[in-house]
Amino acid sequence: MKYVSYLLIGWLAAGPAWPAKAQAQDVLAGLRPGHPRLIITTDGWKDLRARLAKEANQNTVLTSIIKDARKVLTAPPLVYKKEGRRLLAVSREALRRIGLCAFAYRVTGEKVFLERAQNDMLAAAAFADWNPSHFLDTAEMTCALAIGYDWLFEALPIATRATIRQAILEKGIKPGLTQKGWPTAENNWNQVCYGGLSLGALALADETPDIARQLLTLAKKNNPIGLKPYAPSGIYPEGPGYWGYGTTYQVLMLSALQTALGTDWNLSAASGFLASATALVEQTGPTGQAYNFSDCGSGVSFNPTLFWFAQKLQQPSLVYSQNQLLQQKLAAPNKDSKGHGFPPLLAIWTSGLPKNIPPPTLPLAWHGDGLNPVGVFRSSWTDPNALYLAFKGGSASVNHGHMDAGSFVLEADGVRWACDLGMQDYNSIESKGWALFNKKQDSARWNVYRLNNFSHNTLTLGGKLHNVDGDARITEFTDKSAAVNLSQIFTGQAGSVTRKFLMAENKAVRIRDDIAAAKPGLSVRWQMVTHAKISVDKNQATLLQGGKTLSAKILSPAGAKFEIASAQPPQDGVNQPNPNAQILAVNTVIPTSGSLTVEIQLQPKAQ
Repeated sequence: MKYVSYLLIGWLAAGPAWPAKAQAQDVLAGLRPGHPRLIITTDGWKDLRARLAKEANQNTVLTSIIKDARKVLTAPPLVYKKEGRRLLAVSREALRRIGLCAFAYRVTGEKVFLERAQNDMLAAAAFADWNPSHFLDTAEMTCALAIGYDWLFEALPIATRATIRQAILEKGIKPGLTQKGWPTAENNWNQVCYGGLSLGALALADETPDIARQLLTLAKKNNPIGLKPYAPSGIYPEGPGYWGYGTTYQVLMLSALQTALGTDWNLSAASGFLASATALVEQTGPTGQAYNFSDCGSGVSFNPTLFWFAQKLQQPSLVYSQNQLLQQKLAAPNKDSKGHGFPPLLAIWTSGLPKNIPPPTLPLAWHGDGLNPVGVFRSSWTDPNALYLAFKGGSASVNHGHMDAGSFVLEADGVRWACDLGMQDYNSIESKGWALFNKKQDSARWNVYRLNNFSHNTLTLGGKLHNVDGDARITEFTDKSAAVNLSQIFTGQAGSVTRKFLMAENKAVRIRDDIAAAKPGLSVRWQMVTHAKISVDKNQATLLQGGKTLSAKILSPAGAKFEIASAQPPQDGVNQPNPNAQILAVNTVIPTSGSLTVEIQLQPKAQ
């Protein structure tokens, strides 16, 4: 009843009665009056203060966040400093600081946190701009000030509110209304930019309703476009790391809409969106590393966003691995919190979850379709030494995509044997003048070693780059086997190319490539990148890493031999080295028949 009364008050405060149809279309209908209304409400803060009183002498989530906030108190002032074309690091630091200190003030009442958050907000408000030429920077800064403004509204001096409000309007929302490109983009830009700007609009909606309504109307119309890549199975085509980025801002938006308006416009029901939490968990191996396809690293950082999914779906097991990372953080309270996402969200989104998180009971064999289809086989969800194989199809043309169709990672005995080198720092490439985000076939992007097929665990024909516009599909999938059609990736080189994965006995994995209708004499290269020490003996190889052993054997073609190749890029002043990495390779040619099968068996050695 209390919530219904809020909605009624918001309706009465909105002005004269409108016709029923017009009211239903108003994006500000049901606006919660007053503050706070972004992500958490007054009742939520009361609950957190009550939790803190019970946990004050324990090293819990709440006390950990407050300790992190205390470290912010002695940090130097925020300054406008771009790295290349980006102000993003400053925007993210502003969000971290303001979020921590605003949270700590709300639950402790200590004025030092209020003062620090206010100073950082005023410093950001005084910037000449928030770098609208790279609008992610603007959106994240808008998000930072919106949260501080909303959470601290009643405690901020009137003059401070006016300054922050004006900055959000003039440096965030208004520039966002004239932007081109990202508003209709099917990638993380749409989610991050509309996420940050929507929080800004919701924070100011009662004071500047016209411009807030304008921004939110566009967000309601265009944000569904940014959600399209999740369909149909929840695999984020930009990779697990970018799932964390785009999805975090999507969830911030959904959560803020729900608390401010009482609805998320049904955006959370978009095809594949809620399923993406399961997809992400499936893409994490027993070693705790992610299957880092596209522009991602293999490390799995702590991200509170997954707790929102676990809470919403009532599936605590989704955060089994994340909870282990959380316990590590709580056990080391003096460790810097940078890189741990937006910490206050954890306290908000863990409510209702059990203290003991059960392990997943998800399928051991799983695959999903989408722009970058992925398949996964594992032998156990609870054994850290389990066998884990993840592979993909897809296209290099997707946002942040690599020439990695058919590529895979392999783990066994607690070791990642087959690796993906991941991305290279963007600024290190862009500062040299290379068009990093031009995805045409002849783009300098494909001169970046870590992005092309010469550095991935896939096939290369004729020593050439993969076909950028080619698309590889998972065409078969059972509990023990799968097939990926790579034919389009090699258009003009072979009539058909199929990669098959077979989970054999004794944790053996077989990878079979069938090539047909190819020109005799065409070179064929099979390769696997690894950080293991390799020794080869004709058609057999032994890999050693972490005191464990993996054997490799060429089953076909007869007479083929393993080679040890370099995983280092050209020394061109742009590409960065890949320390401790090398390649296990097989080089052969298409015979006179035009058809060739390359089959490799990989098997961990029993200890």
